Amino acid sequence: MASMITISATAIPDHLRGALTRWLLEVTPQLYVGTVSARVRDELWDAVASCTGTGISVLVQPSDNEQGFELRTAGTRRRHPIDFDGMTLIAFQSDSKETEKPL
Repeated sequence: MASMITISATAIPDHLRGALTRWLLEVTPQLYVGTVSARVRDELWDAVASCTGTGISVLVQPSDNEQGFELRTAGTRRRHPIDFDGMTLIAFQSDSKETEKPL
């Protein structure tokens, strides 16, 4: 069964942007939305995750949970989804410069 997904992908190669636009609509730069099957969703995400590198990629897909969605992330990122009693929350990773005390 097809379901609506959203992919946000930064710093990905042009060939991958082209592949994403074959299946999804690029509503703003680096934000893709569309309705695809689970197989296509997984194939697209595998391609995005393998090419993200130092960029940031997030997939939002429907799920049968309290929030109604789940997240997948790839790449170097400051935000990490964590499970808190069945709810997805976002944890921020502090920069090393922020934690240093000024002299």
